[in-house]
Amino acid sequence: MRKVIVSEMVSIDGFIEAENGGMDWFVQDAELNAYAMELLESVDTIIYGRTTYEMMASFWPYAPGDFAARTNKLRKIIFSKNLKETPWGEWDNARPVSGDIAEEIAKLKQQPGKDMVVYGSGSVVQQLSNLGLVDEYRLIVNPVILGNGKMLFKDVHARIALKLVDAKIFSCGGVALTYLPTRV
Repeated sequence: MRKVIVSEMVSIDGFIEAENGGMDWFVQDAELNAYAMELLESVDTIIYGRTTYEMMASFWPYAPGDFAARTNKLRKIIFSKNLKETPWGEWDNARPVSGDIAEEIAKLKQQPGKDMVVYGSGSVVQQLSNLGLVDEYRLIVNPVILGNGKMLFKDVHARIALKLVDAKIFSCGGVALTYLPTRV
């Protein structure tokens, strides 16, 4: 069965976005880029919410490099009640889904293929977490305290026990932590 992997850049205090929506606080280096590319190579579907999709679709189809090339080739599922079309540059591989997120993810997990990754999309991460549909959390903790902004797990309603299965320290100061939910 395919897995849903949540991959997020977070501040030490748990934010995925600064108060002004900025993401200029993300740390990056060659080692972290290789880690991100390794994850991208292991999936065949990217899951976005509307806001993240709109931001990504305005940049990635026109960006240079291997990460952009891989991102552009992958299938994209966009959860949105409002979007009817989801263009992605010259590629015809993004589709909007307005139905029940639990139903759609359950169907996707049963399909053949590689795993799926959620980037950004805090509201989608929260819904999937509340539904117990996240199989792996990969949090890249950035060496910054933002103080305010958009919290990753603001609307998660119940405790989710996690088991740390991997930790990587990057020379840029970021730390990648991989957790699996421990379902009882």
